[in-house]
Amino acid sequence: MTPKERMLRALHREKPDRLPVTIHQWQQYHLDVYMNGVDALAAFQITGLDAAIQYFEAMGQFWIPDAERYIVQTPDWREEIEVIDPDPDNKILHHTITTPGGTLTYKTGGNRTTTWITEYLIKRCDDIDLIEKYMPVSKLDQKQIAKEYDTLGDNGILRGFVWGDQAGCWQHACCLMEAEKLILETYDHPDWVHRLMKILLEKKLRFIEESLRGAKFDLIETGGGAASDTLISPKLHKEFCMPYDREMHRALHDIGHISTYHTCGGMMHILDLIVENETDASETLTPAGMGGNIKEPEKVRAAYAGKVATIGGMNQFSILTDGTPEQIRAEVFRLFEGFGKDGGYILSTSDHFFDTPVENLRIYANAARECIY
Repeated sequence: MTPKERMLRALHREKPDRLPVTIHQWQQYHLDVYMNGVDALAAFQITGLDAAIQYFEAMGQFWIPDAERYIVQTPDWREEIEVIDPDPDNKILHHTITTPGGTLTYKTGGNRTTTWITEYLIKRCDDIDLIEKYMPVSKLDQKQIAKEYDTLGDNGILRGFVWGDQAGCWQHACCLMEAEKLILETYDHPDWVHRLMKILLEKKLRFIEESLRGAKFDLIETGGGAASDTLISPKLHKEFCMPYDREMHRALHDIGHISTYHTCGGMMHILDLIVENETDASETLTPAGMGGNIKEPEKVRAAYAGKVATIGGMNQFSILTDGTPEQIRAEVFRLFEGFGKDGGYILSTSDHFFDTPVENLRIYANAARECIY
């Protein structure tokens, strides 16, 4: 069975020949520092992992290193960047967006591994009027996607995002406004928060129709960590996340795509809501100690019960990076037994890593090869 066949069978909640094993994404820092600058596909082949290639072009993620390369400009949305410090290990940028209706500002910091927000774009309630009227939606180059897809071939799957700083509406909003303030607004001004969610949903649905219809992706990522139950309550998730997530998943299904709902944090108290949002797969199954709360994989498998595939589970720091070969192998077998014994499971890291030894990745891949259906 090829890596693509193996992973697609798992995503359709079936049993492949063996446990599929991959990582969430290769980080350029790791490729440069530990793998002599090879590309993502070569890195998968070197380590023996099943390839899951993430396509990034023009999807709006602020957190990608050098994300300013992907900024979309229009006559009504002009973004100027003042470089306060160009040091790649401590990059500081001030952003000013000019629209016919007014000006918006935000600030970011960054290093060789990621980018973070130091000042949020939404500062006043009426700032969302400018977002609604003028914020552009990226458009993908489907010819380039097809080229990437064909280059990957049967070596694995090609993953895409729904447009935005994060793929989910709530999660995207938490990149535009400080999460703590947005949570308070759900109590003080819930109608305003719902309006913001609807503004972002409309733009994401437009992206799905204009850029993802006909695009050669195997899997589309939605969601994001800000909807985790370690940040917001299940009650808030049910009101401000689930209905909007479901609309996106239905739109993706209407054009023939399958989705994975990303929750890089706590999940145990929202498993029923993840089923209800009609996603096809759920990631990242983050364990306790990594910001998540999954201690017993069997409970997740029972809650999803053949309705949702699963991706993730491996602690990429204390086990995959710092663990012994014996610890890595034991954890692979534990996760297979807990999440994967009935099929419908792709073993993956629960999120990014940066300093993991290449040999540990090979041990991880080889252990998964022993997990046969």
